Amino acid sequence: MVGVGSMVVIGAAALLIFGPKKLPELGRAAGDTLREFKNSTKGLADDDDDRKEDKKEDK
Repeated sequence: MVGVGSMVVIGAAALLIFGPKKLPELGRAAGDTLREFKNSTKGLADDDDDRKEDKKEDK
């Protein structure tokens, strides 16, 4: 588990490495990536649910 102090250190390091102008772009790109991953895994879970329902109906 990451504590508050660790988050501050990580944020400060990111600010020093990337600079204040790049951080919003990096955050937006990370958010888009996570959203796309979530949508794709949700699609996989929905496909599995559909297959289970199809098997139940076949019996």
